Amino acid sequence: MSHTLNLTQSSLSCIFVLLALLCSPAHSSPFGFLKDLQGSQKGDVVDGVSELKQYLKKFGYIGNDHAQNPQPEKEDNDHFDDTLESAIKLYQHNYHLKSTGVLDAKTVENMMLPRCGVPDIINGRSRMRAARNDMHDVKSLHTVLHYQFFSGSPKWPTDKSNLTYNFAPGTPDDAITVISGAFDKWAGVTQFTFVNVQDVVPYVEVPDIMIGFYSRDHGDGSPFDGPYGVLAHASPPTAGTFHLDEDEPWSIGPNPGHIDMETVALHEIGHLLGLQHSSVQDAVMYPSVTDGVTKDLCGDDVQGIMELYANV
Repeated sequence: MSHTLNLTQSSLSCIFVLLALLCSPAHSSPFGFLKDLQGSQKGDVVDGVSELKQYLKKFGYIGNDHAQNPQPEKEDNDHFDDTLESAIKLYQHNYHLKSTGVLDAKTVENMMLPRCGVPDIINGRSRMRAARNDMHDVKSLHTVLHYQFFSGSPKWPTDKSNLTYNFAPGTPDDAITVISGAFDKWAGVTQFTFVNVQDVVPYVEVPDIMIGFYSRDHGDGSPFDGPYGVLAHASPPTAGTFHLDEDEPWSIGPNPGHIDMETVALHEIGHLLGLQHSSVQDAVMYPSVTDGVTKDLCGDDVQGIMELYANV
């Protein structure tokens, strides 16, 4: 998505179609190396295992849980070692897969989905399916709550219910409209109001949240990786940064081969408010998203944010 064009929805659609053609067949992905590793297990030495270790390190499964892996083995080799097996078992547990430690077909399929860049595990904590004393069934929703918070449960202070946000220069008007709509949806289930100060002149204060589209290495230490990889990332309260990968084939609404922008925006705003990843597949806070699919806030998302700010 270009920063220099004021795109209409029709022109966005044309660009998205072009991007889809460039990415076909089968959506070339930065996670594509995983296909060649399917069936790998402990003891194997296979080209590409070192990339798998880097993938799992990126999303928090290697190098962060020192209680589980007190002496991590070297990650710059293609040996399928004990650390890797443990990391895959934990990944499989989080995503409701059979926890075998073997890189089976279902695990590969799940790992290859486009996803959020925020790790599932941070500093060995905030596991998506960690034991919770307050976990319960909500009969009206027919689901079990698996929402999580960042380590320390950071949140916006009680006197900060009115949050301002702004977009980086050149952000397309359609993207501003979609993301602003996502803020409105969160406002409908929280005590927050969100104000776009884009057109407030003069606005001399620093906005609480800054949003922008960026490509590859954009200076924050978390580079994007091109289409169908890491889609976006956002910080927990109160840093207020929200970055999207401009190289993704974004769409407005469901469109096969494309990523729905509002779904991703809802997810990242959840991070901005203090929610971590959920293992509930229907939740907006689930880490990955399938192309052509849209999501809205569900019971798990709403219950999570209500609990986090229950005493505010």
